[in-house]
Order: sequence, then structure tokens, then C-alpha cells
Amino acid sequence: MDRVLILGGGVGGTLTANLLARKLRSRIDRGQVDITLVDAMGAHVYQPGFMYIAMGGEREERLARPERSLLDAPVNLVVDTVVRVDDGARTVVLASGAVLPYDYLVLSTGCRILPQMIEHFEEEAEHFYTATAALKLRRALDEFKGGKVVVGIASMPYKCPPAPLEVAFLIESELRERGLREKSEVHFCSPIGRAFTIESVSEMATPIFEQKGIELHTFFNVDAIDPERKAVLSLEGEELPYDLLVLVPPHKGQQFLMDSGLAPAPGGWLPTDRNTLRVGGRPNVFALGDATDLPLSKAGSTAHFEAPVVVEGIVSAIEGREPAGRHAAYEGRVMCFFEVGDGKGTLLRFDYEHPPKPPKPNALWHLGKIVFNKTYFHTVPRGRV
Repeated sequence: MDRVLILGGGVGGTLTANLLARKLRSRIDRGQVDITLVDAMGAHVYQPGFMYIAMGGEREERLARPERSLLDAPVNLVVDTVVRVDDGARTVVLASGAVLPYDYLVLSTGCRILPQMIEHFEEEAEHFYTATAALKLRRALDEFKGGKVVVGIASMPYKCPPAPLEVAFLIESELRERGLREKSEVHFCSPIGRAFTIESVSEMATPIFEQKGIELHTFFNVDAIDPERKAVLSLEGEELPYDLLVLVPPHKGQQFLMDSGLAPAPGGWLPTDRNTLRVGGRPNVFALGDATDLPLSKAGSTAHFEAPVVVEGIVSAIEGREPAGRHAAYEGRVMCFFEVGDGKGTLLRFDYEHPPKPPKPNALWHLGKIVFNKTYFHTVPRGRV
């Protein structure tokens, strides 16, 4: 029997499991293949919705589904926490003490949000990378009556790269709607020399900052938060006072991947081949989504396009052939919507060889994102798009 073990029930893990179950159904029925997915929560959460909780347009309970309800019947689900991967023995050890063997391992383990890495972050700064934090930010916005709003990025890489820009634009729009814009300043801090990592997106976003009167601070790498003076300080020596501080918290890969020798410290990102998505040259271990070290967006849309490549890699190995067809290699494809506030949005679509050319923001792209959010559970994890 070929045993496929998938760690993580997010976009990448769920979609990979379902596509494998369909491609290998006859072998599963004959007892030749076993597909097992391990997830710590047993729930599938639509994380891009957290931003909309913060902006008052979404509720936490609408953003989760039982993982079992999204998986095809042949896929086994184990709800447990991974403690260690024994690469030599080809086994995974769980917190319950169970040991699961594998022939093929898929690492869709996401990343950790670590606000505690910056002193005073948790009491002084807001963020929107968990449902709880997003709701707390919503309350802070409701209580805000004017002053200095600072939106920044504590460290890179981080999930959903456009999100902090989107939040800055949406907050500015909300302040205008509430009649607070004249009483407020909005600042955006980028750790690099432009508004966004991809130049073409930065060229689209920078004029929007200017139009909205949001002050852009480049080369602002967060070093510390001073709670007494209510100021955030950069490694470059700049400091900004704040009345409301919104920061992307530090992100890292999973600790068990570092402990298992699969991902190097300090970041914990898996060394992943940019085309085959194999980890560290291993023929039977694949990674996708936020867990990789690929120079791409850590986003569900990335995992969405990577999953069919992982599936083809595993199916071809089981069938004793070379990967073939349009999913034989990953070409860096990513696609995501980008909110700019005022009921408008745009689209980012790119790959390794072609940078995005975002269209002029309009209401249609904003509507497209809303529709995508509402239909997500019926489409993406089930492999219907």
C-alpha cells in the first residue's frame, strides 16, 4: 500500500487530499493507496475573512467549517497535533502518542503568528491575523475618535502581503465615512524602499496613498514599541507616535519542522524546489502554501495553484511515470484580489516570469472579492475551481 500523509487542513492540505482521492480512487478502492490528513483543530478556517471582521463586515462563526465536511469520503481525517517528523523512519509522531507511517508526505503546515517576539506588542498593537485579534481591532476602531493611526509590518515574510495596505486604505475610508478624517492622520510603514515588494503593485498603490493623504514611510523596520511615549521605533532610527497602532506580527514556520531537521532556524521555512515543490531534494516529501521558503505570496491562492502540482508529483510516482501535463511543474502562479477602499478593488495575477499588471481599481473587482469570499467553502477546498 502507498500511504500518503498530509499535515495541515488549510487550503493546500484539503485541496491536495481531495484531488488525490479523485485521481487515485480506483487504487484506494482496491486497498492499494491510503490518504490521511492530520489537522490540529479539525476545522477549516477561511483566514482572509479576518480582515473583514476587523472592518466590521464579517463574523467569526461564518469563517469556519468542520474539516470532515470538506473532505472526500476516501480521505481519512486525524485530529491531533504533530510533534515530530522522523524523516529516516518515514513516520510522523502525534501528541497523542500515535505514530503514522508514510510513503509520501505533504507539508501544508502554514505558519505561526508570534506577536510576543516584540516587547509590548500584545498590549499596545492591534492586528488582524486571527479572528480574536481582528475582533479586538474592530473594537479599537469603534472607540477611535481621532488621532494618529500607524499601520506597519513588524517583520517579513508574512501571510497575505497585500493585507496591511488594504487595511490602511480601508481604515482611511472608514474614517472619512465617520467624519473623523480631518481629526486623524494615517501613516503606513514599509520595511523596504517602496510601498510593496512587487514593483508594479507598488507603482499602482503609491498614488492611492497620495490621493488618500496616507503618509508612506519606507525603510521602516520595526525595532521596538515604547508604551510610555506611545511611539513605534524603527531600526533606522525613525520613530512614529500613535494613538492606534496596527502591526503585522512576526511570522515563523512550525517549530516541529525545525526540531525535525526539515526546516532551518531561525525562520523555519521549508527549503522547497520552486518547480517540483519537493522539500530539500527528497523525492517523497512535498510542501506548499505558507510553509515554504519560495519567493512568493504566503497566501491561500498560492497553495490553490500549488496543490495540483503536488498531486501530479505523487500520482506520477505511484504510477511509475514522470510528471506530465500542465501540472507537471509549478510556474509560480498566484492570483488574488486587492481592496483599495471606497468599494473598489483590483486584481493581482502573476507567476515567476510575469509580474502583475493590476487593472485600474473599480467596483467590479471589489464585488469579485466579495463573491469569492462568499463562495469559498463550496469551491476552492473541494477542487471546483
